[in-house]
Amino acid sequence: MNLTFSVDTARRSATVTIDGELDSETTDAFVDTATRLLDTHRDLRELRLDCADLAFCDSVGLSGLLLIERRTSGAGIDLHLDNRPTYFERILDITGILEYLTRRSATAADAPSDEAKETRDETDIG
Repeated sequence: MNLTFSVDTARRSATVTIDGELDSETTDAFVDTATRLLDTHRDLRELRLDCADLAFCDSVGLSGLLLIERRTSGAGIDLHLDNRPTYFERILDITGILEYLTRRSATAADAPSDEAKETRDETDIG
């Protein structure tokens, strides 16, 4: 299985663009990268996951997304799942976790977003 992602960060927001399969072979590295992002960018108030090129997501991938949500909400960061493919939207609907994954953090709700890009990193897993 293969997963590539890139990270664009600004002072208060970050976007992780996902390309490939989020499964038992790739999820740990993806969660580790998201965790490092949260640990190294303390001013983040918004984490956006661009899912447009997410080709596959199994139960391990969903568990990883739930773990990222727990970490973002604990840090007062809003999590967004952008550009969800139809199959992924259906999985999130059937499992009932879309609302849970994308609920707004009370701390982040009042913080403005900073759209200026500062850095871009790319990682290839698989």
